[in-house]
Amino acid sequence: MLRPHALIALLILLFAGPCRAAVMSGWVVWVVDGDTLHLMDEAGERHRIRLSGINAPEKDKPFAQGARDQLVSLVQGKRVSVYWDKVDKYERIVGKVVSEGRDINLALIRTGYALWYRRFAQEQNPVDQMLYENAEQAAKREGAGLWSGQRR
Repeated sequence: MLRPHALIALLILLFAGPCRAAVMSGWVVWVVDGDTLHLMDEAGERHRIRLSGINAPEKDKPFAQGARDQLVSLVQGKRVSVYWDKVDKYERIVGKVVSEGRDINLALIRTGYALWYRRFAQEQNPVDQMLYENAEQAAKREGAGLWSGQRR
């Protein structure tokens, strides 16, 4: 039986659709906030990465530090791959961050420290849309992170 992380990685590969995404690998050298980090690539070049499909609280909002701490615990100092095909208006590479086969963007939603960013759902493949929406619903039900005190 496949471990959950391996199953997710397999689903990503099988259902990602036509591969338009570029892949960048390197080490996370700084976590700015709950949805932005800096990556040092193989050539020693630093890149600003905005995690796609999610939105974490801004620095001056409640749970912002918790979201940043959660991302730090998942990726700080680790080697990651970023699957991307977009640069935002702030010149950040926007992509899915994967560490050891684990979708870090999805992990942040599951912990309740990020929302599924529905505004950009059309940029995701259908499997990711389903996984991200289900993770957000589970976080809400469990009262995790942003949803604490709001159990349904």
